[in-house]
Amino acid sequence: MNQVAGKATQAALIGGGVIGGGWAGRLVENGIDVALYDPHPAAERRLNEMLANAERAWSRLTLAPRRRGRVRICASIAEAVAGADFVQESAPEREELKRDLLAEIDAHARPDALIASSTSGLLPTRLQAKMRRPGRFFVGHPFNPVYLLPLVEVCGGEKTSQDAIDQAMAFYAGIGMKPLRLRKEIDGFVADRLLEALWREALWLVNDDVATIEEVDDAIRYGAGLRWAMMGTFLVYRIAGGEDGMRHFMAQFGPALKWPWTKLTEVPELSEAFIDKIAAQSDAQAGGLSVGELERQRDDGLIAIMQALKTQDFAAGQVLARHEAKLYEALGAETPAALDPAEPLALHRATVLPGWVDYNMHMTEARYLLVFGDATDAFLIHVGADAAYRRSHGSFFTVETHIRHLGEVRGLEPIAVTTQVLEGGDKRLHLFHRMTHGTSGVLLATGEHMLLHVDPATRRSSPMREGVAAAVSAIAAAQAHLPRPEGAGRKVGERP
Repeated sequence: MNQVAGKATQAALIGGGVIGGGWAGRLVENGIDVALYDPHPAAERRLNEMLANAERAWSRLTLAPRRRGRVRICASIAEAVAGADFVQESAPEREELKRDLLAEIDAHARPDALIASSTSGLLPTRLQAKMRRPGRFFVGHPFNPVYLLPLVEVCGGEKTSQDAIDQAMAFYAGIGMKPLRLRKEIDGFVADRLLEALWREALWLVNDDVATIEEVDDAIRYGAGLRWAMMGTFLVYRIAGGEDGMRHFMAQFGPALKWPWTKLTEVPELSEAFIDKIAAQSDAQAGGLSVGELERQRDDGLIAIMQALKTQDFAAGQVLARHEAKLYEALGAETPAALDPAEPLALHRATVLPGWVDYNMHMTEARYLLVFGDATDAFLIHVGADAAYRRSHGSFFTVETHIRHLGEVRGLEPIAVTTQVLEGGDKRLHLFHRMTHGTSGVLLATGEHMLLHVDPATRRSSPMREGVAAAVSAIAAAQAHLPRPEGAGRKVGERP
């Protein structure tokens, strides 16, 4: 697979419905170009709606700079998979259909391309039966919305190679997901088996008029569901056991498992009357909101939960934080090596996204600071102050900022930032950024920033370590001949 650190550059998607379209959103928002094949007459419309949802969600989920991939619709499976590093099949859940599709994908895909199925429960051994190269096939079972939820269950079949599984784990992690490697094949895998048990019991509660569907959902979302966002069943019950932990909990509550509470081996008859009952209650629960409106409510709620968990560095929030760190690292990793240190460094480019603008269609004040902050991060990574350095040696804290707004920055326009080092050495770093239009070069804004190097243990200012200090000093010395930028050192309201 042509990839860097587990991340493919081109992917093919076979099927563009709720799951396939969700995969497109996840991949595009992480800089991967996508070729999609779906024979449905509304495939392109459905895809564009999903991509719009994904872009809206990711612009709220993280402020980390991202490079978005591109999508093209293909007329055949052969066209879609040609040149792809990674192929994800998301066709309807019919085993024979999937087996035939996977055989066709296998026949046309590059020999080194990975092939995955999004099946929610079919066994990979049976799905790979018609493939000529079954060793590269596995299940990558995601959860809706794929572009937001990080979990993906990875399960190989009898003929799947260990190398394919290892590459799959790295690939999914590289696009901000939490891959869960299954230890053995089983119908429904892990998560859906748990969901199926809850679903069966929920249907019985509604069937027996113990609760309405809204009351069942309330029992989950106001109680256990909030805990499940950060702790699973076993960790929750360990805490419930008190100081003596899980052993005490099992001794106290384990016997209750033999009580005839649940009907997990049965399911109520899905008669027309029962289905009508479920549908009517579902309509009432939706409160007149369309599916699109409910999707946006769901996305915004998930984003809020993941961002809250990020502050605790826990569960899905930890996955988000680590993925954001990789996105910031990419700022420095993609910097051209041939930059002239004697000139202002061109380290950051971006496009003004729709969510960045105000009612005048101009970029908001907060976004100016964020763009200059991204440029600062790019400089720090460029001189070696990356995540490993921050963990061990220290970080740079901004102590003073001055931004001048010199021109209109409109939505969807390209912008570029260059960085000049006014002072660098020991504990202080004085940077001056110029933001220009990405194509015309017109100066739009400047940002002047004073930073101090801080020790991670004491949280006090400390000298930069040798490698970073040397790199900063070398750039500062190389740029010493440059004239002091116009506006540097100015006070707010000071006339030129």
